[in-house]
Amino acid sequence: MTRRTMARTPAAPVPQALRPVLIAGPTAVGKSAVALALARRLNGEIISVDAMQVYRGLDIGTAKPSPEERRPVPHHLIDVVELDKMFDAAQFTRLAQAAVAGIQERSRVPILCGGTGLYFKAFLEGLGEAPAASAGLRAELEATPLPELLRQLERGDPVTFANPWNPQAGTRNQERFFGLSRSGDDLGARINARVDAMFARGLVQETERLLGLGLEQNRTAMQAIGYRQVAELLRGERSLADTVALVKQRTRQFAKRQMNWFRRQFRLEWINLEPDVSADAVADGLRERI
Repeated sequence: MTRRTMARTPAAPVPQALRPVLIAGPTAVGKSAVALALARRLNGEIISVDAMQVYRGLDIGTAKPSPEERRPVPHHLIDVVELDKMFDAAQFTRLAQAAVAGIQERSRVPILCGGTGLYFKAFLEGLGEAPAASAGLRAELEATPLPELLRQLERGDPVTFANPWNPQAGTRNQERFFGLSRSGDDLGARINARVDAMFARGLVQETERLLGLGLEQNRTAMQAIGYRQVAELLRGERSLADTVALVKQRTRQFAKRQMNWFRRQFRLEWINLEPDVSADAVADGLRERI
């Protein structure tokens, strides 16, 4: 019997209607509720673009959707790694691309939603030929003052030093890439309410439990706002009231950095939300644009 070589059939192009929809924006702006409402309208599934929600156990402090909230619409890239494992943009990109392909194979629409700008950038543009991670190099860089690092960059790569931001980046899928924003007062009020709710739901107890599981050894997870501050509270470094106020302040600062990143790195369609607008109304508007 002779062996036949079968030519590989080229993958069929993805129908326009099944191309990914991307929803970005700062923390507490209302992305998750809008993505869920949009998924119901588009027969979609949601891919979380959040560097902290990938960790099992980081629930309250990351405003992770509960299992009940995730039940009506499938969610991906939530609770994918244990707390003692590291997770990075390369892993996210690989898992997100696989999730997108699987969703499209089911004739559903992938909706990528979150606030981690680096993960959006890696998904849209790839990571290039980056070298493998080096703990020694990381420690050396962290110990070097920023001005010295900038001088080294200027000497070694003057082009990048002169042009550190590329406003044209991330343009693939730009007609289906949306940014949600709110006025400063509105977003600040929502952040305050969210932080109060996190502490009421048991953020202190969750942090205490996670510290027992090695939270402080995970450099990435410890960057999640709330956990570091509560860990300091548990060590007696400040009062509960001062901790709550600090978490609110850090969250507002983080939201500002997120907005700056998205505006510099991507060309997306910004939608400013009024304080009383519903997620359903926003989703209806997005569906018309799509």
